[in-house]
Amino acid sequence: MTSVPTPIPSRTQFVLEEIKRRILTGQLTPGQALVETELAAQFGVSKTPVREALKTLAGTGLVMMSQYKGVTVRMVDADMAREVYDVRLLLEPEALRRAVRRGASLEAARDALTRADQAADTAERSLANREFHRALYLPCGNPLLGRMLDQVRDQAALVSAVAWAAEPSWEREASEHREILRLALAGDADGAAGALHAHIASFVERAFPEAETEAQGEDGQA
Repeated sequence: MTSVPTPIPSRTQFVLEEIKRRILTGQLTPGQALVETELAAQFGVSKTPVREALKTLAGTGLVMMSQYKGVTVRMVDADMAREVYDVRLLLEPEALRRAVRRGASLEAARDALTRADQAADTAERSLANREFHRALYLPCGNPLLGRMLDQVRDQAALVSAVAWAAEPSWEREASEHREILRLALAGDADGAAGALHAHIASFVERAFPEAETEAQGEDGQA
């Protein structure tokens, strides 16, 4: 008998999404302490939904729980970036390749790209960029592959937020996104996958040059 996931209570969901938004837009910075009582006061809730939200965020890799330091926003370093982007390099281009080969609709990716171009602020642009990448891999025809990429999505966004805070590179990435989508819409599965691989690899190489991934190192190139 298949178990049904327990729904997250609405207050916990609200707190969860708000803390995540603050982390991924840089309002809460890596290493910053997340104190239950302070967050509960800010959100006007008891400590219980805050505690449950933080547990969920720890499961996704956005926060760290320590017996001695309490709960903190996860630190981002070259090792963390390498781990996350290595998974993306291995799985995301192949998911896009499969989506293109099966003729999946990529309208959601086109819409996300438009929203990113028209974004009024960093938070809105970041969210649209995340949705663009998800819209490329989700219709790959393999739900498990999509879920695996979803699992590293927040951590990848945290890496991006730290990198963008240090050196904004929106325009370059937007141009690369447009080329990836152009190739995908033209039905060039291998070309789109190659462009996506180069896009992901070049980003982490620029942001964390010491974080060479296995997928890059195998042939000495991105």
